[in-house]
Amino acid sequence: MLARPPWNHNLHYHRLLLDAVPAGAARVLDVGCGEGTLVRALRARAAHVVGIDRDAASLALARAASSDGIEYVEGDVRTHPFVPASFDAVVSVATLHHVDAAAGLRRMIELLRPGGVLAILGLARDASPVDYAISAAAVVASRAIRVVRRHWEHPSPKVWPPPETWASMRAIAARELPGHRWRRHLLWRYSIVWTKPAGPRV
Repeated sequence: MLARPPWNHNLHYHRLLLDAVPAGAARVLDVGCGEGTLVRALRARAAHVVGIDRDAASLALARAASSDGIEYVEGDVRTHPFVPASFDAVVSVATLHHVDAAAGLRRMIELLRPGGVLAILGLARDASPVDYAISAAAVVASRAIRVVRRHWEHPSPKVWPPPETWASMRAIAARELPGHRWRRHLLWRYSIVWTKPAGPRV
C-alpha cells in the first residue's frame, strides 16, 4: 500500500504562492520559513532563496535538508539588515498573525524591488455568523481530505487565536496594499497577492 503524502492546511495552499512568484526571479524571501518546505519548492523557481525564521529548532531541520541556492537566516525580518528593494518576491505562510500585521506588511513592501510580488497565506479569527458558517464547512472538508492525505503537524511555534478578524485583516490589506488580490479560502486561510508599483507609492 502506498504511503499517503503529508498534508496540512498550509501545505494545501503552497501552490498559490509558488504560482505568484515571477518567472525568472533572481532572489526570493520566505518570511517565517519554518523547516523550509516552501523554501525548497521555491528554489525550483528562483536562482536564490532566503528563508528567515526566529525559531532555531525549525531552522536546524531546514538546514539539514538544504541545497545550493538556499540560505537560511535566524532572526526577525523586522530588524534583520536586509538591503531594501533586494528581492523579486517576498512570500509568507501563517506568519503575519505573529506580529503587528500592518507593520509586517510595510517591512515586506520595503524589501521588495519595484515590480516585485508579495504573496501571503495567512490566518484570521472568526467574528461573525458568516465566519462561523465557513469554519463549520471547513471542518467537514478537512476531515474528508484527511481520509486520503496524511496529516503532518509542523514543529514551528503557533499563535492562537489570530489577533485580527477576517474583516480587520482585509481592511489592513486594503489600506497597506492598494490594488492587491484578496481571496478567502475554505480551510481557515486567506491569500494576498500584490505587485509593488514600478514608481514611487503615492
